[in-house]
Amino acid sequence: MLTSDARNSPLTTATQTRTRIESVDVLRGIVMILMALDHVRDFFGTAANPTDPARATAALFFTRWITHLCAPTFFLLTGTGAYLARRRRTTPDLSRFLFTRGIWLIVLELTVLRCLAYQFNVDYRVTMLIILWALGWSMISLAALVHLPTEAIAVFGVALIAAHNLFDGVKASSFGSFAPLWSTLHAQNVIVINPTHIVFVDYPLIPWIGVTALGYALGAIFTWEPERRRGFLLRLGISLTLAFVMLRFANVYGDPSRWSQQRSAIGTMLSFLNATKYPPSLLYLLMTLGPASLILWMMDKGTPRSLRPALVFGRVPLFYFMLHLLFIHLLAVIVCLGRYRDAHWMFESPTLDQYPFTRPPEWGYSLPIVYGIWIGLVLALFPLCRWFATLKDRRTDSWLSYL
Repeated sequence: MLTSDARNSPLTTATQTRTRIESVDVLRGIVMILMALDHVRDFFGTAANPTDPARATAALFFTRWITHLCAPTFFLLTGTGAYLARRRRTTPDLSRFLFTRGIWLIVLELTVLRCLAYQFNVDYRVTMLIILWALGWSMISLAALVHLPTEAIAVFGVALIAAHNLFDGVKASSFGSFAPLWSTLHAQNVIVINPTHIVFVDYPLIPWIGVTALGYALGAIFTWEPERRRGFLLRLGISLTLAFVMLRFANVYGDPSRWSQQRSAIGTMLSFLNATKYPPSLLYLLMTLGPASLILWMMDKGTPRSLRPALVFGRVPLFYFMLHLLFIHLLAVIVCLGRYRDAHWMFESPTLDQYPFTRPPEWGYSLPIVYGIWIGLVLALFPLCRWFATLKDRRTDSWLSYL
């Protein structure tokens, strides 16, 4: 992917003097805003399956589909951010930081976020290993990888992304007592179950580790001259998107779920676009990382005024992530109290199909209401995120780097 070990490449003057890469922050901010839409839909939308092309409306499908951009982009930019951190850290220091931050994210997922944002309870009857858990392990893996040449890290990332679907037919049960390990690495599944507790792997690690490694290698392009960088991002975005279209049309490899003809043309299109996220298939990652690369290319020319607010969210992603989940769940409690004069459902998640809360009778609102809540939430979070971004600019406390 890269022609030289960019770890040792001299940075351009422009890159040295900038503390952040604006295009990276804008793209991260865009996906954080979209992420809130998906989580608002989880808490306030109807129970309909948004990815079933045979039953979901096009509006519901695309409300979910557009948010597919979020997780792959966030993992990719996590790797990119790690590479950019080399400007102020030695390799051993960067490795230690990635390791400790990875541990911190895993602990945060299983304690604060699980109890105070996702579920509003501490019974641990149902525990889902979700995005911060996978992100933490990806950073821990990257802590080891950063000691390798950038080209080797790129090859490692591409190999995991391109080849992991070769093992789709391998069942966790075939590993006997090691079945939970296989589920953790490759197959979404229950890894602990007993009468009182369930632990479910929602984000198997292998593809996400690959995306993070690829993002690290991608960070090297920000040491290039602008025209060369933009040309590469444009070619990369177009190539990944075309690869998705051609591989998906062939319907042979890259996703465990094949597309099929539906009763209508729009249904067939939805089936074509319905790539597998859990774990992210090769086609899912091509479908999302291609557009992400094109957005990076567009933002590299300068951030449009209309998108400058996204910079604020992109500079404080973890702070925003924690805050938006807390606000959404709190709002759901308030709405539930107003509608039912009770809100016990919002504190209960006894089974996997009732995660992260038990849906009250006839719970769920139309898409216009979901979109209205989403817009209001983003507007409400903006001043808080701007305050925290300003605080991080003013202060150099080491603990701030973990938020």
